[in-house]
Amino acid sequence: MATRGRPRSFDRGEALRKAVEVFWDRGYDGASMADLTRAMGINSPSLYAAFGSKAALFREVVDLYVATEGASGRRALDEGTAREAIRGMLRSTAEGLTAAGKPHGCMIVLGRCQAGAPDAGDGPELDALLRARRGRTLEDLRGRLRRAVDEGDLPPGADVEGLTAFYATVLQGMSLRARDGASRAELLGIAESAMAGWDALLRPRTAGRGVARGRSKHEAR
Repeated sequence: MATRGRPRSFDRGEALRKAVEVFWDRGYDGASMADLTRAMGINSPSLYAAFGSKAALFREVVDLYVATEGASGRRALDEGTAREAIRGMLRSTAEGLTAAGKPHGCMIVLGRCQAGAPDAGDGPELDALLRARRGRTLEDLRGRLRRAVDEGDLPPGADVEGLTAFYATVLQGMSLRARDGASRAELLGIAESAMAGWDALLRPRTAGRGVARGRSKHEAR
């Protein structure tokens, strides 16, 4: 029995990879349909037929980006000690954020910076999508550090939550710096500076706060 309809005249996977470049470079709101169809080499009807809508295309793009361009930092978490893993994640991220021939910065951080902006009703859902993806990075970091505590690599009183929040913030900040033109050397320097605070961040929160309060009282005298 013959199949009805015309076969696709383009490679869907290749078109999706081209869409990654557009959304990564311009963000969801900054990428027009004309930008997308031109880069993907297809017309609007073909885009809608293959992907459904701009928002549906973006969701597929996010999945592909996370599995490819955004995966190097997560892979580094499996290396060596916790300190080596976090350092490797920061350095791999710095290299990925400044790769030649690619948009600089992280699409998951920068893909939709205008949270809450009206966009045909898709905005809140896409904000939630990217927020959830960023949350996975937090969970990856937290899980790696908790495993290090369980294995005795980190002391039982290590401030896992503080470490997680700090290094996640460094990662997101590096993305912004990369988009603003920071060089790979600068980002690698930031990574090393962040690791210089490792020992201080390992201290339990209560101990850190106690020291801070004691110092304040002393200085007040």
